[in-house]
Amino acid sequence: MNQNIKSIITVSVMSALVFGFSAWNILGKDKTYSESERRELAAFPELTQSTLLDGSFMTDFESYALDTFPMRDTFRGIKSAAEIGLFQKLETNGLYIRNGYVSKEEYPYNEQMLDHAAERMRFIYDSFIADKNLNVYFSVIPDKNCFLAEKIRPALDYDDFIKEARKRTDYMQYIDITDLLELDDFYRTDTHWKQEKIVDVAKRLTSEMGVELTCDFTEKVLDTPFEGVYYGQIALPLKADEIHYLSNDAIENCRVTSYSKGKPEETVVYNMKKADGKDPYEIFLSGAEPLIVIENPDAKTDKELVIFRDSFGSSLAPLLVDSYSKIIIADIRYMQSAAVGSFIKFDKQDVLFIYSTLILNNSLSLR
Repeated sequence: MNQNIKSIITVSVMSALVFGFSAWNILGKDKTYSESERRELAAFPELTQSTLLDGSFMTDFESYALDTFPMRDTFRGIKSAAEIGLFQKLETNGLYIRNGYVSKEEYPYNEQMLDHAAERMRFIYDSFIADKNLNVYFSVIPDKNCFLAEKIRPALDYDDFIKEARKRTDYMQYIDITDLLELDDFYRTDTHWKQEKIVDVAKRLTSEMGVELTCDFTEKVLDTPFEGVYYGQIALPLKADEIHYLSNDAIENCRVTSYSKGKPEETVVYNMKKADGKDPYEIFLSGAEPLIVIENPDAKTDKELVIFRDSFGSSLAPLLVDSYSKIIIADIRYMQSAAVGSFIKFDKQDVLFIYSTLILNNSLSLR
């Protein structure tokens, strides 16, 4: 085969690929959401004289083109496999794999973020709790990087981080749970802890708050495979996790009320409608909810608990149901701190602020 024919074939193939992918991209319907990455995709930017002149159109168009490229997930997977398998890189797409666990490096320590989180907690305390003479507790949930820190560098100093968090919340009684956790207590492909692994955490918390957790649980397994938040982001064919959830008579008989729409609506502890959704972890208290009230009609005590929490608290709170007559669960990522007093009347309850290091070190979502 002479050189001219080779050149013609090469150009033809490359042209077919370039123009074929371009036509596919132009004629295909744009996706607005990435199921694998669990995020909104960039939309086609507005084309105006001002966006052209200030350069924002081309910047936004680049983001749009990258998000809507044909077979994007396939190419992301090839990139990840090449970087980790072929080039032996320590991370890909901002993620790393160690001991079979996928995680995202949580570094460096962000003092401003911790200050903001502490300020939000202090605001709630000063505005609604300080003059009520209530028992107020604080606990930090270390993310799974804490148990992978010796495998990655640089890494957050978790002992120092928690020490700094305690300094900023010294008006609350601290409950340490770090010694009860280990790597196996977390999902391999997700940020969260496994509910079946944190019964000892629930017992530590209730004991420190002066109540008992003596009930037994029945462990059940969700049929739906759990591909956690990191599964799609790293774009590699990893083995999915399983979600186990714990139940007993108190959990099954309790009354659950959601205020996600501003008015009370009856719901459930384990929302199985969420099992086939984009994030099966949302079976725990229906996922992102600003305010949930759980009432235990068979409680042997009249004690109540108010929990300020992030998503880790969704799987923790059900384990505490048997110890309280009522648990009020507030998430100030989805409700304004200033509105707390409109929904919660503080009177003789225990109050627990419990947040993961992931939120405390990236706290702008706390309102």
